[in-house]
Amino acid sequence: MAKSYDVIVIGGGPAGYPAAIRAAQNGFKVACIDSWKNFDGSHAFGGTCLNAGCIPSKAMLESSEMFHKANHELSKHGVKLGKVELDLKTMQERRAGIVKQLTSGIGQLLKGNGVDPIKGHGRLLKDGKVEVTDFDDDSKKEVLEGKHIVIAAGSQPIELKSVAPFDDEVIVDSWRALEWDSVPKKLGVIGGGVIGLEMGSVWKRLGAEVTVFEAMDNFLFMADQQVAKVAQRDFKKLGLDIKLGAKVSKAKANKKSVTVTYEDKSGEQEMKFDKLIVAVGRRPYTENLLEDGCGVNLDDRGFIKVDEECRTDKANIYAIGDCVRGPMLAHKATEEGIMVADLIAGKVAEVNYDVIPSVIYTHPEVAWVGKTEEQLKEEGVPYKAGTFNMAANGRAKAMEAASGLIKFLAHEKSDEILGVHIVGPMASELIAEAVVAMEFRASAEDIQRTIHAHPALAEGMHEAALAVDNMAIHAINKK
Repeated sequence: MAKSYDVIVIGGGPAGYPAAIRAAQNGFKVACIDSWKNFDGSHAFGGTCLNAGCIPSKAMLESSEMFHKANHELSKHGVKLGKVELDLKTMQERRAGIVKQLTSGIGQLLKGNGVDPIKGHGRLLKDGKVEVTDFDDDSKKEVLEGKHIVIAAGSQPIELKSVAPFDDEVIVDSWRALEWDSVPKKLGVIGGGVIGLEMGSVWKRLGAEVTVFEAMDNFLFMADQQVAKVAQRDFKKLGLDIKLGAKVSKAKANKKSVTVTYEDKSGEQEMKFDKLIVAVGRRPYTENLLEDGCGVNLDDRGFIKVDEECRTDKANIYAIGDCVRGPMLAHKATEEGIMVADLIAGKVAEVNYDVIPSVIYTHPEVAWVGKTEEQLKEEGVPYKAGTFNMAANGRAKAMEAASGLIKFLAHEKSDEILGVHIVGPMASELIAEAVVAMEFRASAEDIQRTIHAHPALAEGMHEAALAVDNMAIHAINKK
């Protein structure tokens, strides 16, 4: 007889494990099935985010930034060092240690909240049950029954098989690029989005000569273009060679190098690199996930079809996170997991998809929430804009980080905040104020009349909000 649960969650990443924990907190009997496999064959909860994405990349970004500061910035503070040397082995051990600590903590959280953690591959069967293939032995399978099933299968890197197929040595995805034990002299990156810029920044700071190929003509096309231009300027200062409108047609690799053929406005060209990172996005992971006839369907892009409350076409089956529509962001996935667990419990729950922040954890950081100025123009929404240059922020100057821009967009008539866009120090933290404000449908005036500590980077938020009505104190306002 199949083991029975109230809720079965397939996937233990940032969508799955919060869903499982919240469902258990709501009084349900819960199982969380996870199949993540590390390079050494070991299992770990946490999905891509904790094992190969958000956490390890931020650890490397932080360490590489420390190395960069030691070489280029500390002397400005009166801190003089001798010869600064890179110990990449220790840096990588630190990254791996942080990942191991956090992923092992997920298993403890699941158990501590009464969830049954199961190592194995979960597959939805056509009778609504879940087949689990043992993590260590593919020949061992068991079937579980669940009154409610939540699919949180995640995503995987897109491979350009006909252009630059992965060989896991010279041409790699972002996970492999986090594991290198030496700094490539010349590094190519296909894709100028979040992952490409973060990976390129890490290895540039550590000494690589980095070229980023972006097929789009606009830098960070998904971001507000005024902010994107400021960010592009700062990335060029770092030394990233960002080629816009550069479409890679071929990457031919041998054991030691790779030759990249690309085309831009100057025609077809070639460049040679020691390593090449392919970072052109991710696709939903649905391999061997759904048995034919299970009632859960995919859309034309390969994502599991769901409504606004993450219900699939099959009753009592939900799908959340990267395997469904919407931005592939860990925090979006987590909130969907919590929402679904509460809906199953009969509670009122929702995710406000209009106020999901996006962040690029480079230096400077880039963050935004809501509409861009380009979107508002296209939609014909009357708006007013206010900007503040962080060069005038005292705390930023004290940090030797007086670069960047904060931009507020508000409705011309109601003054409701429609979007906030930041490039500069600690943008990932500053954007939280904007998210809270927009969640409560605050106006620019609400931020104007909110006291911000001095000296603080957050004063830039206050000034940008004031600038919406040409009332900034530490800037010359428009006439």
